[in-house]
Amino acid sequence: MKDMRDFVKEGLEKGLCKKITAEVDWNLELSHIAKLNEEASGPALLFENVKDYSTPVITSVCTTTQRLAMIMGQPLDSTLVDLYQAWAKLGENLVPPTYVDKALAPCKENILYGDDIDLYKFPVPQWYPLDGGRYIGTAHFFISKDPESGWVNLGTYRAQLLGKDKIGTQFIKGKHADIMLKKYQAMGKPMPVASIIGCDPLLFILGAARVSAFVSEYDVAGALRGTPVEVVKGETVDLPIPAHAEIVLEGEVDANKFMEEGPFGEYTGYYSGVGTDPRNFMDVKCVTHRNNPILWGTTVGRAVTDTHMTMALSYGATLWQQLLAMKIPGLKAVYCPPEGSGRFLAIISMKQMYPGHADQVLTAAISTEMGAYGLKTVIVVDEDIDPWDIPRVMYALSFRFQPNRSQVIKRGRSTPLDPSLPIESRDITGRLLLDATIPYDWKYKPIPIELDPAMVQRVKSRWSELGF
Repeated sequence: MKDMRDFVKEGLEKGLCKKITAEVDWNLELSHIAKLNEEASGPALLFENVKDYSTPVITSVCTTTQRLAMIMGQPLDSTLVDLYQAWAKLGENLVPPTYVDKALAPCKENILYGDDIDLYKFPVPQWYPLDGGRYIGTAHFFISKDPESGWVNLGTYRAQLLGKDKIGTQFIKGKHADIMLKKYQAMGKPMPVASIIGCDPLLFILGAARVSAFVSEYDVAGALRGTPVEVVKGETVDLPIPAHAEIVLEGEVDANKFMEEGPFGEYTGYYSGVGTDPRNFMDVKCVTHRNNPILWGTTVGRAVTDTHMTMALSYGATLWQQLLAMKIPGLKAVYCPPEGSGRFLAIISMKQMYPGHADQVLTAAISTEMGAYGLKTVIVVDEDIDPWDIPRVMYALSFRFQPNRSQVIKRGRSTPLDPSLPIESRDITGRLLLDATIPYDWKYKPIPIELDPAMVQRVKSRWSELGF
């Protein structure tokens, strides 16, 4: 799968994507259709007839585990945990992108500069009634490059349409794009960036992942695909651009310039603020796009929909990969529920092998690149509990968990989008580490009730005779 068109083609063939030919208004109607469809775990939707526009919009690309599996090239019956394991295994051997001839890059079919740039030519939706405007970047990512090391980062940050040649940025403090922007600020220069709207869906998923610093998401995508991502140089920026992207916005972000941005209905199910905030913005210098470009958007909003499934995959897989890299023995599986956007809650199963083992795993989880940012609750369960089996996790919390064995850590890095904290105090969060295991060091452990194996076989042999 090289691009969004490959996704649409395969999705239509497998019944995982649906075309909507009826006219749909970009102002709230499109988003509400998509939202209700996502909450019903419906197919990806390709809106071919958007009011006032002649080009399509696609939504709900990542709503189900089945479509995430298709994107990753894994069996369609894979679970999220199966995808975590595949990600961890395939992602070990990084594969850098490869440059292709500009003449062969579909993203260069149309190239616009200066007065020809008008972002309102694209069917950008108004997603929710209280949003501060239309958001062109919900399922996109920004490309930026570290001015010192040359490290290329792909990061998903929301982007409001602020003008015909300007879009908002929300480079949250401490995120990789923010770190790079501060370096350009110290140099007295604006930061070159590119916004990619519509591409191989795996690149967007990686843009939302917590990939370690100094590792390019392009290299991880190459590892997961087993082949290099094809890129071309930008027209006005020295950045690698996905050759098969639908829409590419090239420009720069000046750390010292601001525009009012927001609010926006976030994946937490709440608005990110009560009004607008001054934020840095992207001054668009060039737009390139394919013929009849597909604008990709996601409804975000309350769980569980497109965004939450994307984060459950990218955050969960990254956490699992980073835990495995710590070489801690006894790890069995990890699960980051979509209901928690894949980032606020993690459940880990393990085989205890020595005293304090469970405590080691709990603290390791919040020490990973992924867990250090926003992870609030970690639950560790014994190896007989599957972390995705929520009823069994509730059983462990009821009959194995003891509050006096839990840990409360009062300070950790938070996300400014966490609605459980006051808007003015979202830099720091608390963390709760729950040990729902039977302690390894207990001399006398609870005796489990087990069925007699021979009697189980006997009963099963009579199952139909008994009328079942």
